[in-house]
Amino acid sequence: MNKIVILAAGKGTRMNSDLPKVLVPVCGKPIIKHLLNSVVEARIDAKPIIIVSPENIEQIKLSLENYNVEYAIQEQQLGTGHAAACAIKNITSECDKVLIFNGDHPFIKAETIKKLAASNGDITMLTAKSDNFTDWEKIFYHWGRIVRQGDQIKEIKEFKDSDEETKKINEVNPAMYAFGYVWLKENIDKINTDNAQKEFYLTDLIGLAFEQDKKIDSIYVQPEEAIGINSLEELAIAENIFNIQ
Repeated sequence: MNKIVILAAGKGTRMNSDLPKVLVPVCGKPIIKHLLNSVVEARIDAKPIIIVSPENIEQIKLSLENYNVEYAIQEQQLGTGHAAACAIKNITSECDKVLIFNGDHPFIKAETIKKLAASNGDITMLTAKSDNFTDWEKIFYHWGRIVRQGDQIKEIKEFKDSDEETKKINEVNPAMYAFGYVWLKENIDKINTDNAQKEFYLTDLIGLAFEQDKKIDSIYVQPEEAIGINSLEELAIAENIFNIQ
């Protein structure tokens, strides 16, 4: 059995919206519904966990009333690692993998979700590449960078924690993963807030796994599939790409 977790506690502040970020419409449908439709199609988890905040839970519940989901509340916004820890408390039975997605990524395909679930690594993550961060792909410039040692992923450096050399890396992190459940449960509390944003980064688990000689695999996705929506500019780009497709 695999569990799917969708992080959806973010506010819509940068979208100039009173709606929770994941409920802002893209192409006539809330962002998170695009992702949930792919989750349903993938048939990996019949009842995924949605991580919400105390402020947005009622709005999200109302919007997703026709979906078979459960909710975990992130009482304080302490980072993606903290959100994942909140989800783990809701997993009451043993499972093989925990797949974690951001609710503001509308274009992830069911086939990609299936590939993540079928992966053999201790951790498998999606990655995307932009040759030069120009045109609409400039939105990826501020994403975390995938740092490799040879072919092996060594760590993820968040943009705010990266030096100029690291920022030249063109492989970026869409922040979607499949973790072995037992390993995740044993290690999620080992991450800390020693970073620029003073948050618990889920990405720190990658470096931790590397130090433990765990197998870290990656699945490359096209930039169009990796798009996340955090601003009005990114919303406009997403709608344009959706209409082209």
